[in-house]
Amino acid sequence: MAKRRIIVLSLFCLISCVCRLYAQQRPQYTQYVFNNYLLNPAVSGIENYTDFRAGYRSQWSGLEGAPVTSYVSVNAPIGSNFIEGDAANLSSGSDNPLSRSFTRNYMAAEPHHGIGLIAIGDRAGPITQTSVAATYAYHLGLTPKLNLSVGVMAGVNRISLDLSQVTLENPSDPAINNGNTSQFKPDVGLGVWAYSGNYYIGASVQQLIKQTISFGDASLYNQGKTVPHYFLTGGIKIFLDEDITLLPSFLIKKVDPAPLSYDINLKLAFSNKIWVGGSYRHNDSKSAMAGINISSVINIGYAYDFTSSNLRTVSNGSHEIVLAILFNNRYKVSSSQRSW
Repeated sequence: MAKRRIIVLSLFCLISCVCRLYAQQRPQYTQYVFNNYLLNPAVSGIENYTDFRAGYRSQWSGLEGAPVTSYVSVNAPIGSNFIEGDAANLSSGSDNPLSRSFTRNYMAAEPHHGIGLIAIGDRAGPITQTSVAATYAYHLGLTPKLNLSVGVMAGVNRISLDLSQVTLENPSDPAINNGNTSQFKPDVGLGVWAYSGNYYIGASVQQLIKQTISFGDASLYNQGKTVPHYFLTGGIKIFLDEDITLLPSFLIKKVDPAPLSYDINLKLAFSNKIWVGGSYRHNDSKSAMAGINISSVINIGYAYDFTSSNLRTVSNGSHEIVLAILFNNRYKVSSSQRSW
């Protein structure tokens, strides 16, 4: 009986992590600064090309059953004025969107629409969450140098339990044996994004519709709950030279009932070819990041997290890699102009 209780307790501690804590309920990323679209649907179509990204993250390497996340995302603008005649594209006479001259001559993008699609797979122990969502955004110029966009995300989450990874003394234990090991839940998110030539700030909410998740007899065991996730993020360009740019940014996250958490990031870009950076996640980790813009088509970024929480005694840190492909990049820029 004691063995059974320990196993059941361990399982439901894991389910609770997935259903109550931010780190597992929504996947955690270090290189969201490389793809803010993951956090905010208002970024859909912000660039004048089709932006495709694929990412892979192995969290807490060395810890059995630790989270592993992979994703693909694609978003693109709609609107001939923006795609074919946007004044912000060639105004600076420079192919480096992070240069001082580009920012000096920056003009707000033409009003346009943006659409996108995100698919995410997240596995933690015996529980897998697969999310697919479509996004839409509208971008409007508020001033000659400032845009505001609003966006919406709608999709579905599939949460499944792999019983082959669970061993119980009683195979018919009502804690998990109600036949409902795969569940589909709707998902809705909203976002707003303001951006100019040298700064951006955005706010968003994911998992807006609260859902109940239970793999067992709800009358005998507590049910897991999904909760909204709130994000506030922003960044600014600081020029150290014409083509050397410092990009500090932040992310504040709020997920009830967890306390407020935050990330602080610093990215140093050299001539739009390579970049290095670091990140601090409060009470969780410190990260080193680096990337290379191979061409106007392919970019690659990598991050390693040094765990600073109590998990550092059993974890070798976290690895994350992101591949970006810039389709239909008719102006041949090597990096993003508006989301950095």
